[in-house]
Amino acid sequence: MSKQRSCLILGYTCLVMLCLFGCFDIDFTGNIIRDALEATDDPEVSSVASANTRFGFQLLQDLREQEPVGNIFISPLSISIALTMTYNGAVGETERAMAEVLGIDGLDLDTINDANAALRTSLENPDPQVEISIANSLWYRQGIEFNPDFLDRNRVFFEAELAALDFSAPQATEIINGWVNTNTNGKIEKIVDRISPQTLLFLINAIYFKGSWQEEFDKSKTRAGIFQLPNGSEKQVQMMRREGEYPYFRGENFEATGLPYGAGRMSMYIFLPNRDSNLNQFLGNLNAENWEGWLSQFQDRRHDIVLPRFRLEYEVSLNDTLKALGMGIAFNSGADFSGMAPSLFISEVKHKTFVEVNEEGTEAAAVTAVVGVTSVPSVFRVDRPFFFAIYDTTTETILFMGIVTEPM
Repeated sequence: MSKQRSCLILGYTCLVMLCLFGCFDIDFTGNIIRDALEATDDPEVSSVASANTRFGFQLLQDLREQEPVGNIFISPLSISIALTMTYNGAVGETERAMAEVLGIDGLDLDTINDANAALRTSLENPDPQVEISIANSLWYRQGIEFNPDFLDRNRVFFEAELAALDFSAPQATEIINGWVNTNTNGKIEKIVDRISPQTLLFLINAIYFKGSWQEEFDKSKTRAGIFQLPNGSEKQVQMMRREGEYPYFRGENFEATGLPYGAGRMSMYIFLPNRDSNLNQFLGNLNAENWEGWLSQFQDRRHDIVLPRFRLEYEVSLNDTLKALGMGIAFNSGADFSGMAPSLFISEVKHKTFVEVNEEGTEAAAVTAVVGVTSVPSVFRVDRPFFFAIYDTTTETILFMGIVTEPM
């Protein structure tokens, strides 16, 4: 892997958002970014980081297929962490399906947990001008017994806050959403709307990112400009402008640049399809292998940059996407999370994000909630007129029979 290992996840998140924001106009006379610190050489961390990247591109491709037009902004890291916390309670076929989707099959659980802990440590506070916080929590229904080993692994390796709540109390949603609001610096106010009687737990990851550009855009140079929409129409937006020497790469039917934050370890990479091409053609070639190859070819070049100033909020249920990728077993009563608690399956994986890009830098947040519910037996509810019989199975004799239209 190239030098970019440490900034791969956060930088990739910014790339996804900008690629799908549309074909914005950037004046190139040159080039742009490619500063980053050497990440840890731990092969286990590298394996997990690479798995997160592959998983992220797969998520993106499926979401794009579901919604061919429109903005998409996800945090592969947040989703991966929340699902890996859940994976610690998976058993049998459910465990195998989740491992394959997450790209961690072949790694033992201790290795996966150790690597996630090391990755989080490496990412947090990489630079005085870049703030990154990664928080985890596990909220479970009061009175329900969960496997102590499952709780301990989430507490130790993911530093998850563990709390038993009375889910029937009105303040339960307020407590959980208060944690979300605090750990995203107020950018995402809530993730839970209501708690059903069958809900047993919420596994939640929250990521907050704030990075100041290495070189800020001059606000006096920001002015209205034209943004070409995918349908051929135009929209007037506020365009920021600056010039300098940054890493640059020209690929087949696209060109790319990057904008560093702070000391340069974290960067926003921007991939722009050529005018005679389009975003869908570019996305068709966007995968983990090409991504790594492209990153290795950036070279510094001087150029002007014209970039839209924008703010974006995104929300999605990942159930259909995760099922399409092969994790369907986790979402039905056939799921085996007995390493967590008996008779449990995932009812929803909910993902919410926020991003704002302006002259000073970028602020972004993401929350992923995995909602676990108990397997509820089907109900045979006798609430309308019925026939009944009292029958002896040995002699095959009906002793009594009747029709009830109004119980007395």
